[in-house]
Amino acid sequence: MPKYVYGFTEGNKDLKELLGGKGANLAEMTNLGLPVPPGFTITTEACRRFLAGGGVPDGLWDEVDKHLHAMEDGMGKRLGAPGDPLLVSVRSGAKFSMPGMMETVLNIGLNDESVRGLAAQAGDERFAWDSYRRLIQMFGRTVLGIEGDRFEDAIERAKRHGGVTSDLELTAEDLRRLVRTFKDIVKDETGREFPEGPRVQMRMAVEAVFDSWNAPRAIVYRRQERIPADLGTAVNIVAMVFGNLGMDSGTGVAFTRDPGTGNQGVYGDYLQNAQGEDVVAGIRNTIPLQELEKIDASSYRELLGIMRTLENHYRDLCDIEFTIERGKLWMLQTRVGKRTAEAAFRIATQLVDQGLIDMDEALERVSGDQLAQLMFPRFAGHGRLIPIAKGMNASPGAAVGRAVFSSERAEELTARGEEVILVRRETTPDDLAGMIAARGVLTSRGGKTSHAAVVARGMGKTCVCGAEQIEVDPAGRRFTAPGGVVVEEGEVISIDGSTGEVYRGEVPVMASPVVQYFEGAGDTSDDLIQAVHRVMVHADERRRLAVRANADTPEDAARARGFGAEGIGLCRTEHMFLGERRRLVEDLILAVSGEERQAALDALEPLQRSDFAGILAAMDGLPVTVRLIDPPLHEFLPDLTALSVKVALAGEQATARDRRLLAAVKRLHEENPMLGLRGVRLGLVIPGLFAMQVRAIAEAVAERRAAGGDPRAEIMIPLVGAVQELEHVRDEARGILASSGVEAEIGTMIEVPRAALTAGQIAEAAHFFSFGTNDLTQMTWGFSRDDVEAAFFSRYLELGVFGVSPFESIDRGGVGRLMSIAVEEGRAARPDLKIGICGEHGGDPESVRFCHDIGLDYVSCSPFRVPVARLEAGRAAPPREESDSR
Repeated sequence: MPKYVYGFTEGNKDLKELLGGKGANLAEMTNLGLPVPPGFTITTEACRRFLAGGGVPDGLWDEVDKHLHAMEDGMGKRLGAPGDPLLVSVRSGAKFSMPGMMETVLNIGLNDESVRGLAAQAGDERFAWDSYRRLIQMFGRTVLGIEGDRFEDAIERAKRHGGVTSDLELTAEDLRRLVRTFKDIVKDETGREFPEGPRVQMRMAVEAVFDSWNAPRAIVYRRQERIPADLGTAVNIVAMVFGNLGMDSGTGVAFTRDPGTGNQGVYGDYLQNAQGEDVVAGIRNTIPLQELEKIDASSYRELLGIMRTLENHYRDLCDIEFTIERGKLWMLQTRVGKRTAEAAFRIATQLVDQGLIDMDEALERVSGDQLAQLMFPRFAGHGRLIPIAKGMNASPGAAVGRAVFSSERAEELTARGEEVILVRRETTPDDLAGMIAARGVLTSRGGKTSHAAVVARGMGKTCVCGAEQIEVDPAGRRFTAPGGVVVEEGEVISIDGSTGEVYRGEVPVMASPVVQYFEGAGDTSDDLIQAVHRVMVHADERRRLAVRANADTPEDAARARGFGAEGIGLCRTEHMFLGERRRLVEDLILAVSGEERQAALDALEPLQRSDFAGILAAMDGLPVTVRLIDPPLHEFLPDLTALSVKVALAGEQATARDRRLLAAVKRLHEENPMLGLRGVRLGLVIPGLFAMQVRAIAEAVAERRAAGGDPRAEIMIPLVGAVQELEHVRDEARGILASSGVEAEIGTMIEVPRAALTAGQIAEAAHFFSFGTNDLTQMTWGFSRDDVEAAFFSRYLELGVFGVSPFESIDRGGVGRLMSIAVEEGRAARPDLKIGICGEHGGDPESVRFCHDIGLDYVSCSPFRVPVARLEAGRAAPPREESDSR
């Protein structure tokens, strides 16, 4: 029979898969000799078996009872005993941190008898009844599924009845009455009494924690953070220590460095006379951790020493939860802390300078997604504006949007294309969907360690917390700021997550200094820029994958080169036929004789040549892969419906050209043009079209060489499904190139499943492959991207059909398998075959790593994503001494 329960002395930080992050780290702190309350952990394996439908695994409760008895014997107390009760917390703890997404129940073991024993033990009746009402409230909400507002409303009524404004001002008698009210709520909502049995409470709480793994908010969070759904959560049962025993007790959260900036110092929040949930829930505003030195200097000094120990031990920023019980410090949790993108880069290089990690590990501590966040714009000129309020700078960035006051409204407006700021008194885990939808989050309560702050930082969302100056009215859908300023739902506000300032109206934004650095104009003395520079230099030294850019104009090509692109992997020639040139394409389509068609091609050729010359100049000395025209020709013609109406309304006055265009549109109309006459098929069906483009490329190369340049053009044939298609176009192109005295590699896109499956044959006629993963994904899944994403992707994500859109990250099991087959069989036929990717996946961090793993030579992405791809290519590669020679 498997072992389902581990005492804290049996585990360590490397057992996160089995014990979850919280349990593994509690065991690690115990082994380090830090003050951790006694406890034990139920494994993730037990959870997985429970969720599989078999109920609690056989033997689990026997193991739990064995560890509980050992804990009771060690402490000289019994769970829920009337005289001197042991109380425990039951807390979730998955392998990956999911703050606030799953359940916790404190004060398990209290009932009508043991509450009196707790009061006598503590010498504080108010404390005992406060703990009891907390148990019923948390148990009712998390285990019995009762709406939390029922309990909150009862608390508000009790405060009004007592003439007080704070929970702390409620007397023991007030709390005793509140317990009775809470029990009535339980009976009213569930039809049964609140369970008095301590072990019954504990077992029901454990099962509720197991169930919370599949709670809607946990599913949404896992999807957002790409956490596997089959891991399950561990459950930690820990002896209670009490921060609500009076003003000499309290609870707090500390960071060993600022999670917002990465700066070293003392960062965190503390609440006197409180339990841990009060801090992270944000329902009471905290005081800065530094204030603890004035309240309890001894505990403060001990905490700082433990923080140093943990940071040196974990070699990273640590997030710590602690409780002080009448002057005694207890450690309740530690984990590697979530941080902003800015902090991630600073901390990584700081730890290198401190000798705790090397640059290889520093590279692993940052990500392409974080670098992308640093490249977002920031507010410009807000120093001249007067903020209407100010809170804590919980997660940096500039966010502008319409104020909304519910998660549902945030989702609704975002789905309509609006940008919104979610405004709440405090967020709860149930607000997760709205936080994902919103550009930023503003709360009137809570601190840097509240739910809103922690989750926003993890998602890279701008967040301002604890803006006490504003009064949020969710029912009225408005908030009031000092000076009588009222902001109604729908009004635009701007929040600055770097300063904590809130502005009415839209504040203009400016380019990120990190973007300016990549463009060669940044302030290199800035410590963030220095950190980014050091990491990027190391990534470039380590990576095997080259990084190119998708660019269609000389301006885009120049910008991409500034961002570090090593060539162009996709130059879309059809983009050169838009605007004023569209009429020339119309002439080509309307041509009825060979002479008319050639005249249209002759008019287009010098324009194409000029475009290619400019791009080759911008990328001088680097490869430029030019894709011959790909989309169906009807895309260059007017809309069928609009043109039909125009001709019908004009009647006999309709021009001859409009009538000919309408006939052409009808002739070229296809039910599914993505699978019709496009790509290589156009080159084979319309004489001279591809030849014109190849001549323009050859002439541009010759022109550039004559000017003393080093042009390196490559010609790419799109939508090939059979080697014979490629051979026909290749042979024609070779003849044109030879007559021009120009050499250029000729390759093809692999974007049709058949091309991937016959890659060995196609490779014999190609110098290179480039995966067009947008079309390959559409054809492999049978999805029309323009239709399906809005139609049913949200439902597919909800059902777990896929964890992330296959258009966002490569579907490794389907599209990725086709790619792997093409790489293997293509190189078997032509060992020197160069292979890249030019779909939008080329800038997706996960997809870049996949491209490295299957042996591609380069990725190509939009210019803005080039630094992201460079970083991820470096992270994908092993350290130099371990890398292969490829």
